[in-house]
Amino acid sequence: MDDDLRERVERAAEVHALANAVEYESDAQTGAVIGPLMGENPDFREHGDEVPDVVGGVVARVNDLSPAERRDRLADVAPERLADIEADDDVEEGPTLPDLPNVSQGEVAMRVAPNPNGPWHIGHARMAAVIGMYKERYNGQFVCRFDDTDPSTKRPELDAYDAILDAIGYLGFEPDSVIKASDRLETYYDHARALTDAGGAYTCSCPQGEFSKLKNAGDACPHRDKDAARVHEEFEAMVAGEYNEGEMVLRVRTDIEHPNPALRDWVAFRMIDRPHPRPKAADYRCWPMLDFQSGVDDHLTGVTHIVRGIDLQDSAKRQRFVYDYFDWEYPEVVHWGHVNIDEFDAPLSTSTLSEMVADGQLDGWDDPRAPTLAALERRGVRGEAVVAAMVELGTSTSDVELSMSTIYARNRELVDNDADRRFLVRDGEQLAVTDAPDAGQPPVHPDHEERGRRDVPVGDAVLLERGDVPVAGERVWLKGLGCLRREDGTLRYLDDDIVAVREENVPVIHWVPAEAAVDVRLRTPDGDVSARAEPGLVDEGVDEMVQFERVGFARVDTPAPNGVAYFAHR
Repeated sequence: MDDDLRERVERAAEVHALANAVEYESDAQTGAVIGPLMGENPDFREHGDEVPDVVGGVVARVNDLSPAERRDRLADVAPERLADIEADDDVEEGPTLPDLPNVSQGEVAMRVAPNPNGPWHIGHARMAAVIGMYKERYNGQFVCRFDDTDPSTKRPELDAYDAILDAIGYLGFEPDSVIKASDRLETYYDHARALTDAGGAYTCSCPQGEFSKLKNAGDACPHRDKDAARVHEEFEAMVAGEYNEGEMVLRVRTDIEHPNPALRDWVAFRMIDRPHPRPKAADYRCWPMLDFQSGVDDHLTGVTHIVRGIDLQDSAKRQRFVYDYFDWEYPEVVHWGHVNIDEFDAPLSTSTLSEMVADGQLDGWDDPRAPTLAALERRGVRGEAVVAAMVELGTSTSDVELSMSTIYARNRELVDNDADRRFLVRDGEQLAVTDAPDAGQPPVHPDHEERGRRDVPVGDAVLLERGDVPVAGERVWLKGLGCLRREDGTLRYLDDDIVAVREENVPVIHWVPAEAAVDVRLRTPDGDVSARAEPGLVDEGVDEMVQFERVGFARVDTPAPNGVAYFAHR
């Protein structure tokens, strides 16, 4: 390297090193300097074995400066770069959640309350994402309470408890406490007894249809004025399992003439004959309704703020009757609208997804066709991307639309920098190649020249995607190899002059060697695809993210050869 070239390298490297240090408020990194340096100065590349040493010396000198000196020096040598960095600093980071009402730092407690009748679909992530972010903002408490007190209609699945906790972890959060409501039956019984003593509950044996008629007419049930002793006696018989399902309930005494019939003397406990699947809870037959159980637990666990769907406004109103009897303060409530998610044919319904898994329509909860968090994780979509997209929805009371493209865009920002590039051809057509070099040498990553190039052998023939196959006489540019023309069913190599692409609009396409390519099954939301990949894919281990050029990002699930990759997104 002559002196003039060295001086040019040093000047350009100093700008990049200063900008890197100032932007990230830390020491400059040699690797972060070399990539853009080489990209902006192609003539430096032929001196690739010498440039890193020169850059290393420049980075060392920049790192010896104080932060203020770095900023002043950048203002001298590249004021426009400093202006760009300062402009970026002034831009808001993006949508944030609104402040919670009536908060005190360190005193906020919020809960997710899943029914463990199956793993979480994407819609479930919204609650955990929002509560997790509020926990971080207010240094609060994140409670996970499994509302599993319906062993019949919404029957819990034993595997779902851990699956849901795994989903919360995937999103980047860890609950401060985990509670199973089915462990707390005696607590609910005690509060039912106390509610009876306060005049707030009575046992009722009216058939459901008969009580509905009375309720809708605003007429009192004939059991409403039972004395407390008899209510206690009949409730203890319920606890002992002496009634059959439907024979007896415990009701909360509200306002039988309330304008909203749904709030009139609602059921707090009922009998269920079907045993709970958890052995610890299998012997119980008297079970609380969700509004009673949830209301008691919110108070006992110190929940200060509740986020719930706007369709559940009646729940808060029912629970306030119980809170008033006990002289408790009701938590602040934030209601939000429903979230609709595009892309998937399978519905956002845990029960329906369970049926699809059971009858083999889906391979499992992490089938890429499933709209579940387990599927997103297996596809290589990071939980951080899901959280960012959910937070962006805010807490509006209106229904909101979430496009999966928003999650994918967030994830692309997270994985692009580290994902090696590879070639993969689907449904390929084979063409012979003549006069070509032994191998193509595309970059491992186009933005990081310092990561080198990969050797993709050519052999006697290549595979192209059918939509890329040129007609006779046309030219194509095989990435990393050069320009070739189709002649009589053969691709003849011409040269590697990039002018063909830049000035003559020769299409740039990817390819794989026909003989050396490895088999890959690409699993996508639209179904599985059989493909062939460049042989270097064998170097990518399980969980590595790669970008199949012109196809999309994918997570390696089973290493090549005979590999399996899960498609993430474009």
